[in-house]
Amino acid sequence: MSRIHVIHENPLWLPPLAEAFDRIGLPWAEMDLSRGTFDLSEPPPEGVFYNRMSASSHTRGHRYAAELTAGVLAWLARHGRRVVNGSAALDLEVSKARQYAALEQAGLTIPRTVMVQDDAAALVEAARRHFAPGPVILKPNRGGKGLGVRLFASVEQLAAHLEDAPADEAPVDGIWLLQDYIRAPRPVITRAEFVGGRFVYAVEVDTTAGFELCPAEVCAVGDAFCPASPAAPLAAPAPAPRFRVLPEGIEPALRSRLEGFLARSGIDVAGIEFIRDEAGQVLVYDVNTNTNYNAGAEEAAGLAGTPRSGSGALAAYLAAELGRSQRQAA
Repeated sequence: MSRIHVIHENPLWLPPLAEAFDRIGLPWAEMDLSRGTFDLSEPPPEGVFYNRMSASSHTRGHRYAAELTAGVLAWLARHGRRVVNGSAALDLEVSKARQYAALEQAGLTIPRTVMVQDDAAALVEAARRHFAPGPVILKPNRGGKGLGVRLFASVEQLAAHLEDAPADEAPVDGIWLLQDYIRAPRPVITRAEFVGGRFVYAVEVDTTAGFELCPAEVCAVGDAFCPASPAAPLAAPAPAPRFRVLPEGIEPALRSRLEGFLARSGIDVAGIEFIRDEAGQVLVYDVNTNTNYNAGAEEAAGLAGTPRSGSGALAAYLAAELGRSQRQAA
């Protein structure tokens, strides 16, 4: 039977999608790639494959899930299967440096960023050279959910942190990024959601709670570091950020540029996060191809359970892709 196959490694993120799929009678199955064995001499099952592999998979004990997914996606492509968020999307999901290159190539602005191999002395030297006296943001090249992102009010605070940083904080791919702290007139960022390469809605996120910005409730973590104010306590746990759907959406010109970036990058489904500086300039700093949706924000906006919700729009899009695939195979 032809169906939607959801590639993932974290079942906790599936229930909202399952509810939306079941609501419209969309046949689907899980493909859990936290581990697996695949006979590459055999064809894959029929259907459309939706890739939800996350850059943060290693934080759940699935260190090589992304690498396994890359192999599976190549196998699917070899047999002509339709993959939503295919190999190109996965490549950008697991590397912010490659994300930033693709964003700039599409004419979008990113915060000033310096890439450094995992070495404390090199990080401090780069921070002093490019960001002194501070503040400066430290983030892993391959992260996810905002985990491991920290704001330091000064280069000296960064240096002190690195002296005592435990080994398990090292980035999984060996690459750190140092980044400009963007002074925004309000402590918020905007996350724009896209399905099928088209804008669905935008949420405003209150960042006073920290960098951990995954919209799903199951993403909540206690190790949050505030990106909104250098004067804020840098190690104080904070409640989850607040999400609010923006009824006005985003301006048409920005929407067009973001949709153009997705089309050029081979990304079908994504949440794109950006911040506005004091001059009103938009700076894009994250593309999440394993996007989740905030149930509370959708409920407050009257979107929950409708085709205008994130999961509702996704279900409708995947149903259309499945129908197209079936017609082509007939």
